[in-house]
Amino acid sequence: MILTVDIGNTNIVFGCVEDGRVIAKGRIATNRSDLTNDYYLRLRQMFEIEDIDYRMIEGAIISSVVPQIVPLIKGAVKKLMGIDCMVVGMGIKTGMNIKIDDPGTLGADLITTAVGAVSKYSKPLVIVDMGTATTMIAVDGDGAFIGGSIIPGVKLGYRALSSGTSLLPEISIESPKRCIGTNTVDCMTSGAVFGAAAMIDGMLERMEEEIGQPVTAIATGGIARHIVPYCKRSLAYDPDLIHTGLEIIYNKNSRKKK
Repeated sequence: MILTVDIGNTNIVFGCVEDGRVIAKGRIATNRSDLTNDYYLRLRQMFEIEDIDYRMIEGAIISSVVPQIVPLIKGAVKKLMGIDCMVVGMGIKTGMNIKIDDPGTLGADLITTAVGAVSKYSKPLVIVDMGTATTMIAVDGDGAFIGGSIIPGVKLGYRALSSGTSLLPEISIESPKRCIGTNTVDCMTSGAVFGAAAMIDGMLERMEEEIGQPVTAIATGGIARHIVPYCKRSLAYDPDLIHTGLEIIYNKNSRKKK
Protein backbone atom coordinates (compact mmCIF):
# COMPACT_ATOMS: atom_id res chain seq x y z
CA MET A 1 0.00 0.00 0.00
CA ILE A 2 1.25 3.47 -0.84
CA LEU A 3 0.27 6.96 0.30
CA THR A 4 -0.79 9.32 -2.50
CA VAL A 5 -0.88 13.04 -1.79
CA ASP A 6 -2.69 15.58 -3.96
CA ILE A 7 -1.76 19.09 -2.78
CA GLY A 8 -4.29 21.56 -4.18
CA ASN A 9 -4.86 25.24 -3.58
CA THR A 10 -7.79 24.60 -1.23
CA ASN A 11 -7.30 21.08 0.14
CA ILE A 12 -4.67 18.38 0.48
CA VAL A 13 -6.19 14.98 -0.27
CA PHE A 14 -4.44 11.84 0.96
CA GLY A 15 -5.17 8.42 -0.48
CA CYS A 16 -4.16 4.92 0.58
CA VAL A 17 -3.88 2.98 -2.66
CA GLU A 18 -3.17 -0.68 -3.30
CA ASP A 19 -3.21 -2.45 -6.67
CA GLY A 20 -5.22 0.29 -8.34
CA ARG A 21 -7.81 0.52 -5.58
CA VAL A 22 -8.23 3.52 -3.29
CA ILE A 23 -8.76 1.91 0.10
CA ALA A 24 -9.22 5.13 2.06
CA LYS A 25 -9.07 8.90 1.59
CA GLY A 26 -8.85 11.88 3.88
CA ARG A 27 -8.42 15.61 3.41
CA ILE A 28 -7.07 18.57 5.30
CA ALA A 29 -7.13 22.25 4.38
CA THR A 30 -4.15 23.71 2.55
CA ASN A 31 -2.73 26.26 4.96
CA ARG A 32 0.33 28.15 3.75
CA SER A 33 1.10 29.41 7.25
CA ASP A 34 1.38 25.92 8.80
CA LEU A 35 4.74 24.36 9.65
CA THR A 36 5.93 20.77 9.28
CA ASN A 37 4.84 19.89 12.82
CA ASP A 38 1.36 21.26 12.15
CA TYR A 39 0.98 19.01 9.12
CA TYR A 40 2.47 16.10 11.06
CA LEU A 41 -0.19 16.44 13.76
CA ARG A 42 -3.02 16.88 11.26
CA LEU A 43 -1.82 13.92 9.19
CA ARG A 44 -1.58 11.71 12.26
CA GLN A 45 -5.05 12.78 13.38
CA MET A 46 -6.43 12.05 9.92
CA PHE A 47 -5.09 8.49 10.03
CA GLU A 48 -6.68 8.00 13.44
CA ILE A 49 -10.05 9.35 12.30
CA GLU A 50 -10.01 7.20 9.15
CA ASP A 51 -8.82 4.18 11.19
CA ILE A 52 -5.80 3.64 8.92
CA ASP A 53 -2.70 1.84 10.16
CA TYR A 54 0.01 4.02 8.60
CA ARG A 55 2.63 1.38 9.46
CA MET A 56 1.27 -0.64 6.51
CA ILE A 57 2.29 2.09 4.04
CA GLU A 58 5.39 1.19 2.01
CA GLY A 59 5.90 4.34 -0.04
CA ALA A 60 4.53 7.81 -0.76
CA ILE A 61 4.19 10.12 -3.75
CA ILE A 62 3.11 13.76 -4.04
CA SER A 63 1.47 15.80 -6.79
CA SER A 64 1.33 19.49 -5.97
CA VAL A 65 0.23 22.84 -7.39
CA VAL A 66 1.49 24.65 -4.28
CA PRO A 67 5.30 24.23 -4.30
CA GLN A 68 5.93 25.77 -0.87
CA ILE A 69 3.78 23.08 0.80
CA VAL A 70 5.76 20.15 -0.66
CA PRO A 71 8.71 20.21 1.78
CA LEU A 72 6.31 20.53 4.71
CA ILE A 73 4.32 17.44 3.69
CA LYS A 74 7.53 15.55 2.91
CA GLY A 75 8.78 16.41 6.39
CA ALA A 76 5.51 15.40 8.03
CA VAL A 77 5.42 12.03 6.23
CA LYS A 78 9.09 11.39 7.04
CA LYS A 79 8.52 12.18 10.72
CA LEU A 80 5.39 10.04 10.99
CA MET A 81 6.31 7.05 8.82
CA GLY A 82 10.02 7.30 8.11
CA ILE A 83 9.28 7.39 4.36
CA ASP A 84 10.86 9.65 1.74
CA CYS A 85 8.15 10.98 -0.58
CA MET A 86 8.52 10.81 -4.33
CA VAL A 87 7.40 14.06 -6.01
CA VAL A 88 5.92 14.29 -9.51
CA GLY A 89 8.04 16.71 -11.51
CA MET A 90 11.04 16.96 -13.80
CA GLY A 91 12.88 13.67 -14.18
CA ILE A 92 9.91 11.52 -13.16
CA LYS A 93 8.78 8.87 -15.67
CA THR A 94 5.10 9.07 -16.51
CA GLY A 95 4.92 6.89 -19.62
CA MET A 96 2.97 9.62 -21.44
CA ASN A 97 4.04 11.57 -24.51
CA ILE A 98 3.48 15.29 -23.91
CA LYS A 99 2.75 17.33 -27.04
CA ILE A 100 2.50 20.90 -25.78
CA ASP A 101 4.68 23.94 -26.46
CA ASP A 102 6.76 23.61 -23.28
CA PRO A 103 6.31 20.29 -21.43
CA GLY A 104 8.28 21.70 -18.50
CA THR A 105 5.39 24.03 -17.67
CA LEU A 106 2.81 21.26 -17.36
CA GLY A 107 1.31 21.01 -13.87
CA ALA A 108 1.92 17.80 -11.93
CA ASP A 109 -1.78 17.42 -11.25
CA LEU A 110 -2.68 17.54 -14.94
CA ILE A 111 -0.21 14.92 -16.11
CA THR A 112 -0.99 12.67 -13.14
CA THR A 113 -4.74 12.83 -13.75
CA ALA A 114 -4.18 12.11 -17.44
CA VAL A 115 -2.06 9.05 -16.61
CA GLY A 116 -4.84 7.76 -14.36
CA ALA A 117 -7.51 8.33 -17.03
CA VAL A 118 -5.57 6.62 -19.83
CA SER A 119 -5.18 3.53 -17.66
CA LYS A 120 -8.97 3.17 -17.25
CA TYR A 121 -10.80 4.71 -20.22
CA SER A 122 -10.91 4.51 -24.01
CA LYS A 123 -8.91 7.10 -25.98
CA PRO A 124 -9.19 9.82 -27.17
CA LEU A 125 -10.49 11.41 -24.02
CA VAL A 126 -11.11 14.71 -22.27
CA ILE A 127 -10.86 15.01 -18.49
CA VAL A 128 -12.80 17.75 -16.71
CA ASP A 129 -11.16 18.40 -13.33
CA MET A 130 -13.27 20.70 -11.18
CA GLY A 131 -11.51 22.16 -8.19
CA THR A 132 -10.36 25.69 -7.37
CA ALA A 133 -9.92 25.99 -11.13
CA THR A 134 -11.71 23.92 -13.76
CA THR A 135 -9.21 22.31 -16.11
CA MET A 136 -10.04 20.38 -19.25
CA ILE A 137 -7.34 17.97 -20.44
CA ALA A 138 -7.26 16.48 -23.93
CA VAL A 139 -5.55 13.16 -24.71
CA ASP A 140 -5.45 11.95 -28.32
CA GLY A 141 -6.10 8.49 -29.72
CA ASP A 142 -2.44 7.53 -29.25
CA GLY A 143 -2.53 8.42 -25.57
CA ALA A 144 -0.53 11.65 -25.93
CA PHE A 145 -1.27 14.73 -23.82
CA ILE A 146 -2.11 17.39 -26.43
CA GLY A 147 -3.29 20.32 -24.31
CA GLY A 148 -6.46 21.69 -22.78
CA SER A 149 -7.98 24.73 -21.14
CA ILE A 150 -8.00 26.40 -17.73
CA ILE A 151 -11.20 28.06 -16.52
CA PRO A 152 -12.01 29.85 -13.23
CA GLY A 153 -13.57 27.33 -10.86
CA VAL A 154 -17.25 27.43 -9.95
CA LYS A 155 -16.68 28.57 -6.36
CA LEU A 156 -14.01 31.04 -7.43
CA GLY A 157 -16.43 32.54 -9.93
CA TYR A 158 -19.34 33.15 -7.63
CA ARG A 159 -17.11 34.34 -4.77
CA ALA A 160 -15.74 36.96 -7.15
CA LEU A 161 -19.34 37.83 -8.08
CA SER A 162 -20.44 38.31 -4.48
CA SER A 163 -17.29 40.17 -3.40
CA GLY A 164 -17.42 42.47 -6.42
CA THR A 165 -21.05 43.47 -6.05
CA SER A 166 -22.95 45.14 -3.22
CA LEU A 167 -26.21 43.21 -3.29
CA LEU A 168 -25.24 39.63 -4.21
CA PRO A 169 -24.63 37.26 -1.27
CA GLU A 170 -22.22 34.33 -0.96
CA ILE A 171 -23.93 31.04 -1.75
CA SER A 172 -23.13 27.35 -1.44
CA ILE A 173 -23.39 24.92 -4.36
CA GLU A 174 -26.81 23.31 -4.20
CA SER A 175 -29.14 21.62 -6.66
CA PRO A 176 -30.97 24.36 -8.58
CA LYS A 177 -34.75 24.10 -8.72
CA ARG A 178 -34.83 25.29 -12.33
CA CYS A 179 -32.77 27.27 -14.80
CA ILE A 180 -34.92 30.40 -14.54
CA GLY A 181 -34.60 31.54 -10.93
CA THR A 182 -37.22 33.70 -9.24
CA ASN A 183 -35.08 35.15 -6.43
CA THR A 184 -31.47 36.24 -6.03
CA VAL A 185 -30.12 33.05 -4.45
CA ASP A 186 -31.91 30.78 -6.94
CA CYS A 187 -30.64 32.91 -9.83
CA MET A 188 -27.06 32.66 -8.56
CA THR A 189 -27.41 28.90 -7.96
CA SER A 190 -28.76 28.46 -11.48
CA GLY A 191 -25.90 30.48 -12.93
CA ALA A 192 -23.29 28.55 -10.98
CA VAL A 193 -24.58 25.05 -11.71
CA PHE A 194 -26.35 25.29 -15.08
CA GLY A 195 -23.73 27.78 -16.28
CA ALA A 196 -20.87 25.41 -15.45
CA ALA A 197 -22.73 22.46 -16.99
CA ALA A 198 -23.41 24.36 -20.21
CA MET A 199 -19.79 25.49 -20.38
CA ILE A 200 -18.61 21.88 -20.07
CA ASP A 201 -21.04 20.71 -22.74
CA GLY A 202 -19.91 23.45 -25.11
CA MET A 203 -16.19 22.97 -24.48
CA LEU A 204 -16.45 19.21 -24.99
CA GLU A 205 -18.20 19.80 -28.32
CA ARG A 206 -15.48 22.18 -29.47
CA MET A 207 -12.61 19.97 -28.31
CA GLU A 208 -14.19 16.99 -30.02
CA GLU A 209 -14.34 18.98 -33.27
CA GLU A 210 -10.63 19.82 -33.00
CA ILE A 211 -9.65 16.24 -32.18
CA GLY A 212 -11.75 15.05 -35.09
CA GLN A 213 -13.53 12.13 -33.46
CA PRO A 214 -15.76 11.35 -30.47
CA VAL A 215 -14.04 11.41 -27.09
CA THR A 216 -14.59 9.70 -23.77
CA ALA A 217 -15.46 12.43 -21.26
CA ILE A 218 -14.50 11.97 -17.60
CA ALA A 219 -15.18 14.32 -14.70
CA THR A 220 -13.18 14.45 -11.49
CA GLY A 221 -12.42 16.91 -8.69
CA GLY A 222 -14.31 17.96 -5.59
CA ILE A 223 -16.99 20.04 -7.33
CA ALA A 224 -17.70 17.71 -10.28
CA ARG A 225 -20.37 15.68 -8.47
CA HIS A 226 -22.50 18.83 -8.13
CA ILE A 227 -22.27 19.73 -11.82
CA VAL A 228 -22.15 16.47 -13.80
CA PRO A 229 -25.86 15.59 -13.25
CA TYR A 230 -26.81 18.83 -15.05
CA CYS A 231 -24.64 18.28 -18.12
CA LYS A 232 -26.42 17.20 -21.28
CA ARG A 233 -23.30 15.38 -22.35
CA SER A 234 -22.64 12.02 -20.67
CA LEU A 235 -19.56 12.09 -18.45
CA ALA A 236 -18.07 9.33 -16.33
CA TYR A 237 -17.54 10.58 -12.77
CA ASP A 238 -14.29 9.32 -11.24
CA PRO A 239 -13.18 11.12 -8.05
CA ASP A 240 -10.02 9.00 -7.68
CA LEU A 241 -8.27 9.60 -11.02
CA ILE A 242 -5.31 11.48 -9.60
CA HIS A 243 -4.70 8.80 -6.96
CA THR A 244 -4.81 6.11 -9.65
CA GLY A 245 -2.29 8.10 -11.68
CA LEU A 246 -0.04 8.67 -8.67
CA GLU A 247 0.15 4.94 -7.97
CA ILE A 248 1.02 4.23 -11.62
CA ILE A 249 3.77 6.86 -11.63
CA TYR A 250 5.09 5.64 -8.29
CA ASN A 251 5.38 2.10 -9.61
CA LYS A 252 7.15 3.30 -12.78
CA ASN A 253 9.78 5.11 -10.71
CA SER A 254 10.10 2.92 -7.63
CA ARG A 255 13.07 0.61 -7.27
CA LYS A 256 10.65 -2.00 -6.00
CA LYS A 257 8.83 -2.68 -9.26
CA LYS A 258 5.47 -4.42 -9.28
